[in-house]
Parts: sequence; structure tokens; C-alpha cells
Amino acid sequence: MLIHCEYTDRCGYLAGMNRHADAAAGAALVVMWSSGFVGAELGTRYAPADTLLAWRYIVAAALLGGLAAVLGTRLTPRALLRQGTLGLLCQFLYLGGVVFGVGLGVPAGTTALIAAVQPLVVAVAAGAVLGERIGPRQRAGLVLGLLGVALVVAGDVGPGSAPWWAFLLPIGGMAALSAGTVLERRWRPAESPLESLTAQTVLTAGVFVALAGAGGHLQPPADPGFWWAVAWVVVLSTFGGYGTYLLVLRRSGAVRVSTLLYLTPPTTMVWAFVMFGEVPGPLAVPGIAICAVGVAMALRPRVPQPRPAPLVARGSGTPRC
Repeated sequence: MLIHCEYTDRCGYLAGMNRHADAAAGAALVVMWSSGFVGAELGTRYAPADTLLAWRYIVAAALLGGLAAVLGTRLTPRALLRQGTLGLLCQFLYLGGVVFGVGLGVPAGTTALIAAVQPLVVAVAAGAVLGERIGPRQRAGLVLGLLGVALVVAGDVGPGSAPWWAFLLPIGGMAALSAGTVLERRWRPAESPLESLTAQTVLTAGVFVALAGAGGHLQPPADPGFWWAVAWVVVLSTFGGYGTYLLVLRRSGAVRVSTLLYLTPPTTMVWAFVMFGEVPGPLAVPGIAICAVGVAMALRPRVPQPRPAPLVARGSGTPRC
């Protein structure tokens, strides 16, 4: 066993497996996170946004809470307070800011562009708070990614019909997600991603239910299309999107997980074309290319300095690569 572990480590097999796992988790994050915009489009055809959000979290909280009961999950009050804070920032304030901003007339493209500033905000905050320094290539990649997103959503950017203060909602949502991302990385909670997702979802459900109830929008429509949309956002967006967000954040850091979000507007564009037949604008294709180059630059790992191989005595039995 000792020889096998040394062999695989020296030959880079374990590092290769980790790279493949990180790449798979990143791809899943991009696809699942972008599915939320499609689910919002599906659900708000039948009910107001707060109704969709309330029932999304009611169903998700019931499923995750039931699983936690079966598994016998127990969290301390301190852990619940920590996860409640993160859920308030990353789920309630982020989703509420984006969804209600769009509901007040902020164009979806403008909202996406505001959200695309998050990787830059996280990069600055992570450097100051977490010590996650980035080099010139990574900084150039982040700027290129933002430019690519701007081109992708260029056809839907503008003031729209919203009052000026409505733009503060997606800005606040972006800032809340950035703060929650950095805090989660700084606190490094002992709870597993499943435990964190469960606690955050259950606590956030209470806030969204209270908000929808206060507005008189808690009663769901009977149309099956609404429940199809709820199933979509529960499985793909909550379990898939936020679940993989927590996983990538803990495995790879705040800057990497935020940078991957640059790829969600282009992926959402593909979703919209497949699901709704929405044809991309003329700048979308070059925007996707620029965005992809920027993300590749920002995520490319630094090349480590080669270290001299240790001398191995003849007949030691240690295999060579």
C-alpha cells in the first residue's frame, strides 16, 4: 500500500483525478446555475415571482429536511446561525434582488451584466480577506470575461422601464452573493455541503414564504405548468446549482467558483434558444468566444517550479514512473 500510494502520487495520477473531478464539477455548476433563468421564465408565466420562489423553497426544504431526518442530521445553534447568514446572503438576497429587479422592469441583460461584475468583486475581496492572490494573467482574464458577457447580453442591455432605484436590487443581490461566497470560504464551516444546503434552504424558505404571504401571493396556481417549473428549479437550480456552487467553492476557492459564473450567460442563451426559440444577437458568438478565452486565462493554474527528483537507491523497490 505504501509503495502504491507513493507510485501514484509521484506519477501524478491523484492530481489528474482531482483535475478531472474539478472540471466535471465546474461544468455541472455552469449548466445547473444557468438553468435557474429558464425556470424563472417558465414559472412566471403562471404566477408572480414571489409565488414561484416561495414554492420552490417549500418543496426543496421539505425534501432536504426529510432527508436530514432520515440521516439523523443534527446541527448546533452556532452552525445554524452561520448557515442562516450564508443562506440569507447567497440565496434570499441574491435571488430576491435579481428576480424582483427584473419584475420591476430591469432588463434581463442588464441584470446579467450587473451579476457578471461579481468575479471582479470576489477577486478583490478574496485577495484582501482570504489572501487568494491572482496574477496579471488572471486579472486580464477576468476583464475579458466581463467584456464577453457584455457582448452576449448586448441586445438586452438598457434602462428598460424600471425606476432608477430598481437597479439597486440586482446590484445588492450581486454584492450579497459576493459577500456570502467570501464569508463561506473564510469560515470554512465543518458542515458538509449537503448539511449546508439543507440548513440554508430550510431557513431561506421561511423568509420567502413570509414575503409571499405578506404580499398575498402564497396561493399557488393549479396549472400543471407551474408545478413543472417548480420541479425544474428545485432539482436543477437548488439541488444542482447551489449544491455544485458549494462543492466548487470548497474544493477550488472563491475566485474560481465566481469566475465560472462568467459562462452562465452564454449557457443561458443556449438554454433559451433550445427551450424558447430565442435567437441570439449578432454579438453573441464573438462574446462567447471572448468569454471562454477570459475564463481559460483566469482559471489556468500557475506553472509550479520543477523540483529535482529525489535520489532513489538501487534495489530500494520504489517503482519509477
